[in-house]
Amino acid sequence: MEETISLKELFQTIKKRLWLIVLITVLATTASGVVSYFLLTPIYQSSTQLLVNQSQNEQGTVDVNQIRSNVEIISTYNVIIKSPSILDKVSEVVGGEETVSSLNSKINVGPEGTSQVLKITVDHEDPVMAANIANTTAEVFQTEVTDLMNVDNVTILSPAQIGENPSPIKPQPVLNMAIAFVVGLMAGVGLAFLLEFLDNTVKNEQDVEKLLGLPVLGSITVIEDKDIQEAIKQQRLAKTRTRGETVGS
Repeated sequence: MEETISLKELFQTIKKRLWLIVLITVLATTASGVVSYFLLTPIYQSSTQLLVNQSQNEQGTVDVNQIRSNVEIISTYNVIIKSPSILDKVSEVVGGEETVSSLNSKINVGPEGTSQVLKITVDHEDPVMAANIANTTAEVFQTEVTDLMNVDNVTILSPAQIGENPSPIKPQPVLNMAIAFVVGLMAGVGLAFLLEFLDNTVKNEQDVEKLLGLPVLGSITVIEDKDIQEAIKQQRLAKTRTRGETVGS
């Protein structure tokens, strides 16, 4: 019985403050849409792939140990690609528009699983510049690694390309609005229950019984002035009709 009453009270609280829940949800969703569509700068992504080549022995077969070595050296290549010795030259090639620190924050390097393929990914506000930086970084690294590591085992596998209609990877307005809708709904419901919890005013007989622990034997109805005037008018009208009926008889 207590669970039924508790559940009923929950629904009553939601119904009572439904306008607040709807208002907060709508405001959160609208704000997220406005920020995503009009305030946030679109970010485009472009990537290129490098292949750390396996070598062949004199018999023309693949050296398994060399493959393992190439996979392990990719971790070293990750650090070298984002080092100032590489990014300085990349900055010069792209016209000095990007500093070493900005390039370092926009370039991400990582292996493709456990393969010998190394992926360079660039996030930039301009899709053309994103592809340019990715390709330039790959080309500069391919040239410089020969002197730095005294090896020549890097090949550009797949250069970055620009599509006809590149689409940004972020922001994602629809996703942001969906998240804002859920968060706003939860915040609205939470605020509604918080206000209900903080509201300690007595509103009905049930509140009196809970507060005093005593049963309610009766209640006094609030009578407004207009109700009193209406009752007096009805009484006068009834008396007038009674007198008329008496005279007529």
